Amino acid sequence: MSKPGPRRTMEGRGLLCGSGAISPEKALRVVAEEVISCRKCPRLVGYREKVAQEKRRAFRGQDYWGKPIAGFGDPRAKLFILGLAPAAHGGNRTGRVFTGDRSGDFLFAALYEAGFANQATSLHRDDGLQMIGGYIAAACRCAPPDNKPLPEETLNCRPYLERELEILRPPAMLTLGKIAWDAYLDLLKQRGAIASRAKYAFAHGAEAPLPAPWPRLFGVYHPSQQNTQTGRVTLAMYAQVLRRVREFLLH
Repeated sequence: MSKPGPRRTMEGRGLLCGSGAISPEKALRVVAEEVISCRKCPRLVGYREKVAQEKRRAFRGQDYWGKPIAGFGDPRAKLFILGLAPAAHGGNRTGRVFTGDRSGDFLFAALYEAGFANQATSLHRDDGLQMIGGYIAAACRCAPPDNKPLPEETLNCRPYLERELEILRPPAMLTLGKIAWDAYLDLLKQRGAIASRAKYAFAHGAEAPLPAPWPRLFGVYHPSQQNTQTGRVTLAMYAQVLRRVREFLLH
């Protein structure tokens, strides 16, 4: 995962940065523009746009984003944070992942305390939030019905995740929940980095070294209300894992 010299794809083919190549900032903007214009999944297109038209009563006076959600964060991030999908009245409303809902409130409070964000709140796209050494995206870039994307829908989004990883080349990957954990491992299996997911069991605080140059995998329970309000996951539990991630990045 060394930084000097030209950057290469995760398979070692093709230059992404170096003499005459575009910067990480511009490369990520290109990916973001493609994500936002994506219409690969008719079910998701129909659902996200329907939600944006009908709206929730509490947000009746607001303009909903109603499009796919691009990744967000530091173009030189060392930590990649991977969630499942935008919330129908969270990211699908605000246009930024984990923004404007209870999951985002919990997550960014934890990231702020760990030094990965400049503030503890994530309310809307222009609220001043910045990631510090971190980048966050979702395995599925559109809000899905019942928060459950179909396997083929997540597969349609995989090239965006691959390209973000190739641009950032982060040493660490933190997955929010088992579905994001499995999505990352499925990517590695497709690329031939691992034979199967079988020996990589998910748990809160799970950690798995992976073949170079792929990021080391860390897992936490998803910051959903179902988990946070029942005490299944707490800010202290997140703090413990984020401290371990920070220790790994410093060595």
